[in-house]
Amino acid sequence: MRKTFVILVAVLAAGALLAEAAGAVVRKPRWLGHVAITEYYPVPEKWFVGEKVSAPGLPGQHRIDWLYSARGVSMEGDGIDLDGNAVHIDELGDGGWVDERGHDTESDGHGHWSSGGPFWRDGAYWKSPDGFVTFPLDAGGWFRGTGQDYVDPPGATFAPGPSRPLRPYKSIAVDPDLIAFGSKVFIPQYRDHGGWFVAQDTGGAIQGRHVDVFRTPPASIDDTGQYFSSARVYVVPPGKRRPHLPPGDGDQGSPPEQPTTPQPGPDTGGTPGG
Repeated sequence: MRKTFVILVAVLAAGALLAEAAGAVVRKPRWLGHVAITEYYPVPEKWFVGEKVSAPGLPGQHRIDWLYSARGVSMEGDGIDLDGNAVHIDELGDGGWVDERGHDTESDGHGHWSSGGPFWRDGAYWKSPDGFVTFPLDAGGWFRGTGQDYVDPPGATFAPGPSRPLRPYKSIAVDPDLIAFGSKVFIPQYRDHGGWFVAQDTGGAIQGRHVDVFRTPPASIDDTGQYFSSARVYVVPPGKRRPHLPPGDGDQGSPPEQPTTPQPGPDTGGTPGG
């Protein structure tokens, strides 16, 4: 009987967290726990190696893996093309994400996916003889076997310029159903950058207790950045006064969670180079 009661309490607690993530906007300044923190940035086209193709909404041609892979503009939202120009994804189209075998996969908003990790937008790729997603390389040949069956583009469109007026290490993407746009958010792990951010962006994979920190691009595509799986952040809703430091955040408080190594993103063969 006691075991059944404990299970019931756990289920109810989990349900409460899901309910909060689904629609309980933070309305007064407070700490929010069990938050996943990731990082994103405008991704440089020079890292990628795919064949150049036409991109709806952009002039010229651009590397196909930069446009549609899970390490490119389709995932990050913003990018920097080979000429140094800012671009962004304008419309996502009808497709979601597929893993390296072309199977549909969906995020729970906390870094976990229903199938394998995301590899490509659901379209604008080929299937190899052994069933893997593949694409032609700019230098000739194919990424993972010669493509046989082509999957039509997902209807995504792109546009010149940045998607939003974001500032590195000052802007974050949030789930607006939990953290309203315009909220000030203190993240202890980023004290070296001042600690305070403004909620200015969102994304399909940002759901519930998940905050994505906008940063400058790293030196390499293999640098996956910091990842905190269960952090605390202090949220000050729009219109509320922001303290210099959140209550309880003195030097004698508990140390912030140390970063863990995130799961590496799908390797599309991109390497630094023009």
